[in-house]
Amino acid sequence: MKYYLCSMTKKFARESHAVSTEIVLPNDTNTLGNLMGGRLLHWMDISAAIAAQRHCKRVVVTASVNNVSFDRPIKLGDIVTLESQVSRAFNSSMEVFIEVSVENHITGVKEKCNEAIYTFVAVDQIGRPISVPECVPETELEIKRYDGALRRRQLALILAGKMKPEEASELKALFINDNNK
Repeated sequence: MKYYLCSMTKKFARESHAVSTEIVLPNDTNTLGNLMGGRLLHWMDISAAIAAQRHCKRVVVTASVNNVSFDRPIKLGDIVTLESQVSRAFNSSMEVFIEVSVENHITGVKEKCNEAIYTFVAVDQIGRPISVPECVPETELEIKRYDGALRRRQLALILAGKMKPEEASELKALFINDNNK
């Protein structure tokens, strides 16, 4: 695949940080009064797209939803906060980590309830992939996510048949001890 260059410098992960807040209304719920998973996926997609677009200053498209964790139900009337941030950038793609917390509208207590990892691709005016700036992690959490992103990418490429397992250097490092040679 051909990538078209865009003159951009490195960007800190924090520069992509995006926060959005929603309230769960009756049209957002299922028959049990819980937020529908599809609605949450929609909100996460928007929040993550904003983070990706902030990182590269280009139009972005969702390439994949890599992981979604629904840890607890979100109830009617709850206030939902979504925080998204680019965890790593590759040639034209960016991995975005999303954390979802819920605030009880009566007690005001907030707790993390969901998380997800999305991948976005930056595109030019006619939809061709375009290069993105490198993502520079600073905090311990950002570094942990940055390091994990390469392993997740290599695993996805192997599963898609786009990479041979023996080429996955980060995955091999997890399972093969070079000291045994």
